[in-house]
Amino acid sequence: MTQLPTDRFNEEKSAFTVRGTDKPDLEAGVAAIRSVVKTLPARPGVYRMLDVKGEVLYVGKARALRNRVTNYTQVSRLTKRLQRMVAQTRDMNIVTTNTEAEALLLEAQLIKRYRPPYNVLLRDDKSFPFILLREDHPFPRVQKHRGARRIKGQYYGPFASAGSVTRTLNALQKLFLLRSCSDSFFANRSRPCLLYQIRRCSAPCAGRIDESGYAELVADSKDFLGGKSIKVQTKLGGLMNEAAEAMDFELAAVYRDRLRALTYIQGTQTISAEGLGDADILALACKGGTMCIQAFFIRGGNNWGHRSFFPAHTNDVPEDEVLASFLVQFYEEVPPPRQILLDRTVPEPDLLCEALSELAGRKVMIRVPQRGDHLKMIRQAARNAEEALERRLAETSTQNRNLRALAELFELEGPPSRIEVYDNSHVMGTNAIGAMVVAGPEGFIKNSYRKFNIKREDTAPGDDFAMMREVLSRRFARLEREDPDRSRGDWPDLLLIDGGKGQLSAVCETLEDAGVHDVPVVAISKGPDRNAGRETFHLPGGREMSLPPNDPVLFYLQRLRDEAHRFAIGAHRQKRAKSFAANPLDDVPGIGPSRKRALLMHFGTARAVKSAALEDLEKAPGISKAMARGLYDYFHPRG
Repeated sequence: MTQLPTDRFNEEKSAFTVRGTDKPDLEAGVAAIRSVVKTLPARPGVYRMLDVKGEVLYVGKARALRNRVTNYTQVSRLTKRLQRMVAQTRDMNIVTTNTEAEALLLEAQLIKRYRPPYNVLLRDDKSFPFILLREDHPFPRVQKHRGARRIKGQYYGPFASAGSVTRTLNALQKLFLLRSCSDSFFANRSRPCLLYQIRRCSAPCAGRIDESGYAELVADSKDFLGGKSIKVQTKLGGLMNEAAEAMDFELAAVYRDRLRALTYIQGTQTISAEGLGDADILALACKGGTMCIQAFFIRGGNNWGHRSFFPAHTNDVPEDEVLASFLVQFYEEVPPPRQILLDRTVPEPDLLCEALSELAGRKVMIRVPQRGDHLKMIRQAARNAEEALERRLAETSTQNRNLRALAELFELEGPPSRIEVYDNSHVMGTNAIGAMVVAGPEGFIKNSYRKFNIKREDTAPGDDFAMMREVLSRRFARLEREDPDRSRGDWPDLLLIDGGKGQLSAVCETLEDAGVHDVPVVAISKGPDRNAGRETFHLPGGREMSLPPNDPVLFYLQRLRDEAHRFAIGAHRQKRAKSFAANPLDDVPGIGPSRKRALLMHFGTARAVKSAALEDLEKAPGISKAMARGLYDYFHPRG
């Protein structure tokens, strides 16, 4: 027996693994499945189809495992897609659960982990931004948050993009004057900062508002984010009138500006969600074998934006099944709202409601509106889905044309499915970074981007050729180790190098040493005066070529090169910022946090500690003579 480690289902489950033959045909797959059926209980659970290498082909859930898995042995009733899957199956793993709802949630969790080729996949798995109102301080802080929700406080969202949450945060600061600074910044302020001067903070750090007054602002912000904007608007309007009647026009102007901020937030809603509370509105569009799901996020009656999703592996899968699979995978990451409005009925809606309610810890309803304002919202979401799908298809068509032209230009075997672009970034050899970006038929594949810290001792600082050798040797050594038979699709069809003949020569030598002879390489160098549009393309063997300034393929190659450049510079700046923030005392042996704090309190700065005389170090509190000598010798090594 084997047991599958999961985050949520660790109790009362069992697993069975049965080995099948390695013969690559449909009969062998059916035989492997039949051998599993004999041991299966008629209980809820999740099954995984595995190929001869143990890779997961498909993850499914069942109310009764024995009945569901038996269906795969009746080949004539299966679609062509499922017949191909069964023909590849050589092994199965089964996990039983207590309920079918648990099985549905576990299925979504495993799909996200293994990303099987025969499951519908949610491509965009980037976490969503939230607004966090922290409650771990007497004066709560409002901030943008992305990732695990471990900090104590109230989370509001999700927002469709970082831009939408930033705009809303700016308006919230004007409206409620809540602080956005860190706790350490707050603790060290004696005078208000600039945000107070521009009326975006009430300056609790400098005592310009007491704890009870600030708590009132926090309560107002919770009312607004909870959907009670009318209550907040009425209150602010009354305060403005009172101030005006008392001839306190400066205070009245403050309330007026806050009312304007509230009006701004209300005016940015692209869909009317009055009376809806917390809800998500989802609609699906399909054309040319591609599907788009449009989602509007409504929280507290406010529209926090919308986003388009393009699920993968949807061929031969009914649209309602795609939407149902999307829902469970999507709400693995995003807390489900109280209502989910759909443009169509999905299979097993009651089961979906039960599973999502278990995730949320409260009741979740799935509805398909048939009339009224909610139907208008669904139609608007459907219209957005169709428009997003049209844009996607147009972009894909252009992308495919570029890839075909690229293959013809560089004499490739066919349009490349995976292009890797490499660049380096450093300042005089310091904080050196190598960067790789990846592009394919559907654009940039950002979850495949990689950065390489240049760390080999034989790579001289500032030696671009040596840096490129190190990056490429590490990259292909890992490929040979993790995907030696090139079955996972991680091997590139084309390498693009930002550089000239020297970088090209370094890469070709590295590939030769690695025994890689079938990956095409092209280097891109800027033309005279480094003018964009006059690039030269360097190919192995000394060949060079250029393209007309208005050639679409040139624009495409420039975009690839510029993306690698952007990513490399961003990674370098992050590394450089960390090095600036590093404390020289961090690496001194025997100096822990408490002694480091004592030294900084005594000398003021780490630089002062570094330049201090031995006698001065010995006078520092908590520092013995032996420790002072070790500290002095660390910063003043003897030749």
